[in-house]
Amino acid sequence: MEEFYHSVHLDSSLCKGCINCIKRCPTQAIRVHNGKAVIKKEFCIDCGECIRICPHHAKQATYDSLDVLKNYEYTVALPAPSLYGQFNNIDDANIILRALIKMGFDDVYEVSAAAEMVSEMSRRYIAEHEQDKPFISTACPTVVRLIRVRFPNLIPHLFPFNAPVDIAAAIARKRAMEKTGLPSEKIGIIFISPCPAKVAACKDVIGNDTSEVDAVVAIKDVYPKLLPHMSYDDDLEVDHVRSGRIGVGWGNSGGEAGGLLTDSYLAADGIENVIRVLEDLEDQKFTDLDFIELDACSGGCVGGVLTVENPYVAQAKLKKLCKYLPVARNHMNGKYLDNAFFQKPIEFKPVFKLGKTFAESFDKMQQVEDLCVKLPGLDCGSCGAPTCKTLAEDIVRGEASEKDCIFVLRKYISLISDDIDDDD
Repeated sequence: MEEFYHSVHLDSSLCKGCINCIKRCPTQAIRVHNGKAVIKKEFCIDCGECIRICPHHAKQATYDSLDVLKNYEYTVALPAPSLYGQFNNIDDANIILRALIKMGFDDVYEVSAAAEMVSEMSRRYIAEHEQDKPFISTACPTVVRLIRVRFPNLIPHLFPFNAPVDIAAAIARKRAMEKTGLPSEKIGIIFISPCPAKVAACKDVIGNDTSEVDAVVAIKDVYPKLLPHMSYDDDLEVDHVRSGRIGVGWGNSGGEAGGLLTDSYLAADGIENVIRVLEDLEDQKFTDLDFIELDACSGGCVGGVLTVENPYVAQAKLKKLCKYLPVARNHMNGKYLDNAFFQKPIEFKPVFKLGKTFAESFDKMQQVEDLCVKLPGLDCGSCGAPTCKTLAEDIVRGEASEKDCIFVLRKYISLISDDIDDDD
């Protein structure tokens, strides 16, 4: 089976074998064996919750360093709108965009500008496909991966649009080539990401074969480099801002839904809430909505683990910045961009199946049920699995033993002890 690219990884030298991560992981992708955590890559959706919860910093994200700028003759920064919420007392996004150029980029193109285009195209698409509602946003790659592996019946409800970063990258590359005359390979399109999921999505593209993004750096790495360059005093006549309230609002939970200019929507943030909404949607509890926006991180993209500011403080900062912006600066005039849609369908990835065939899976599901009766049902995590059912599944897969459960082991030892006493 095809494997996903993963940004989230484990540094086993830092792991202390605690079970904080196995309890937090929304897809139960982590186990603790021999005193060290292990990430089951086929289950991981790169949400970053284990990075957030690990007290020993053993879970980390892989992304490009800022040295990647040296690999290209001309570089364009693609700042995510969540970047604007990291700084204090900003009433003009130009301050941040000019600072990006001062720190080493040759040009900037806001992801929020492409977000406004997606919002307008989404309004048209919903109006043209009323029969397929509700539509689920594909802007959060963690949510898309979650649906691909856990909620296959909801795949037809996913918006068929590329994420704003992919559209922004294509536009930025075309502009840079026209401006400089350089070939594509000498131009670096660098995305400034708030989370590992977006890193993974740029490396392992959803709905397309390749990405126009050449490298992905973290907001937390860019942030300290920008601070010395942020001022009002020079180049004030150059306006780099290409987006308005709708585009910048995408950095907050509910921002994308707000850009659709409709009241028939639901917006949820935080991975537990996302899963609850998806379960209810699968049970057809929502029948009269146009659109569902789901953000794996609390607060939206401002809550990504590669940011530096408290997400709720960042939300307030973004809202304050939006006061000084027009509603939108990008208008499609009823058209769709050539690169707006996915080039290939999103497919179900049955990573959780127990067998190779339906019959084998059904048989193993019965084995899991039988094992769950034997196990204590405490979900204590002492065995290294997050729940007793997960341990049972691991046993059926041949990856664990009943004696990994401390209560089963104690009972086994007690029986051996009784047999020894009887022999005496």
